[in-house]
Amino acid sequence: MAAATQVLVVGSYVQDQAWFVARFPRTGETLRANRFNTGPGGKGFNQAVACARQGVTTAFIGAIGDDPLGGIAQQFARAENLPCRWQIRSDQATAASSITVNARGENQIAMNFGANEHLDPQFIRAQGDLFATSRLLLLQLENNLDAIATALDLGERHGLTRILNPAPVHVDLDAALLQRADIITPNETEFSLLLERCAGVDADPATLAGQDDATLHALARRLGVATVVVTLGARGCFVSHGDELRGDADACYRLAPENVKAIDTTGAGDAFSGGLVAAMLLFHDAPFRRAVTHANRVAAMSTEIVGTAPAMPMFEAVIERFGT
Repeated sequence: MAAATQVLVVGSYVQDQAWFVARFPRTGETLRANRFNTGPGGKGFNQAVACARQGVTTAFIGAIGDDPLGGIAQQFARAENLPCRWQIRSDQATAASSITVNARGENQIAMNFGANEHLDPQFIRAQGDLFATSRLLLLQLENNLDAIATALDLGERHGLTRILNPAPVHVDLDAALLQRADIITPNETEFSLLLERCAGVDADPATLAGQDDATLHALARRLGVATVVVTLGARGCFVSHGDELRGDADACYRLAPENVKAIDTTGAGDAFSGGLVAAMLLFHDAPFRRAVTHANRVAAMSTEIVGTAPAMPMFEAVIERFGT
């Protein structure tokens, strides 16, 4: 009998297509790319792979088209031994992205969400057995919001800890839906958008990482979510708790980034979110800080390999690199 699922990810699959250039092209300019890479991605799928590669039993629910790219998704999932419940749609294409990566490892992304925006809430309800046996639910915002709301409903009904990576910030996202999550993991741009959308606060994402901890903590508390973890790229990450400290000694703190040689930062935020939920189970007797530390390391190592889902490191490699 297969092991019961510990983490359930409801989210997106996207076929990534990446061009690597010395610098980003100017408007109207054509640049010669140094190389091209294509492979499986999408925030939900990336996070599921990152979680599963930490040795935590993980399942994924998502939508793909009845097309060759959808076939690639299924093939990769089988190779990863990642159980997936695919809604295969004949009326929508599998999502695809165009990613440009410069010599500094920074990226610019354009995406067609395709089938992801048509994930049927009824299809999610039909996967109730996965919700009934899981402990943590991980979500993102590359799907239609009614699908996300349905997953949150089922997660709450079955007593799952609900983690939302609010990316990209959906135009119709409101505070009520955001606050149904127990933990959110925005980057600084998403954090700024959430503050504007849900708290009426104007915060410049370019200066957020330079704010002191007390200021960031006060801003995070405006969102009404129990735990907010803001990923700050090369500046590490910041954690803000409400009344529940999750075993931590402090209500807020920041962790410095790990020292790695980044060549492609695409998917690093997904590596963090997937690594975080896995570590919450792997180190469940330790303070939350331990899980965040591991997530930081998973994210850092993912930037040393080209691609997204295939770049997610294995648990053993993370421990070998950084220790316990």
